[in-house]
Formats: sequence, structure tokens, C-alpha cells
Amino acid sequence: MKKQLGVSLSGFIIVCIVLIFVALIGFKVFTPYMQYFAIQKTLKILAQNPELKSGNRREIAGAFQRYQVIDNITAIGPDDIEVSKDGNEITLSASYSVKVPLVANISLLIDFAPTSASK
Repeated sequence: MKKQLGVSLSGFIIVCIVLIFVALIGFKVFTPYMQYFAIQKTLKILAQNPELKSGNRREIAGAFQRYQVIDNITAIGPDDIEVSKDGNEITLSASYSVKVPLVANISLLIDFAPTSASK
């Protein structure tokens, strides 16, 4: 007699529950990560802008506000940006946390640190 191969119904249900849980977390975490990538892109654009090479905080904050409206960045504001100058180059960075509610009283806390520095 041949042995049956394949997935049992209970195994299939467990795999489906795990996949649904992973998809739930993925959908909830998608927005904060998109914000992070938008902020990092904006910081790199601002750091490469020749008009902002002087490192004037007010000009950088004004330019960031324009990008903030265009890219719908809500995670940080212009006051959260740290400016450091090394010779003629400026480096813009920020640090923030996002609390993502998952289920009931279970939340996921994600720390982000976008920067304009090349990696």
C-alpha cells in the first residue's frame, strides 16, 4: 500500500492563519515604512541642493516644509531635523518612533533614523 502525500486539512488551516497574520502585519507596517522612505528621499534631496549648502536652519526647514506638503509626510516636522555640517557638505538626519496598533492591546513600536548620509 502507498502512503498518502500532501497537506492535511488542519495543516492547511494553520498555514493559512500564519499567512493571514503575516499579511496583517505587512499591511499595518506598510504606511510607516513608506513615510520613512519618503523622509529619507527628501533629506537626501535637501542635502544635495546647492542653495542649502550654507546650512542655514531656517532655509532647510522651509524647504522641508514644501516637500512635507508634496509627499504628505506626517511623521516628523521641520523642527525634528538635525543639521550637521562637515566642510562644504551638510548631513540631515532625524530620529522618530511609530507605534502601530496590531490587535486589541498589542502594538508594534518601530524606531526610524532616516539620514541624508550615503551608506
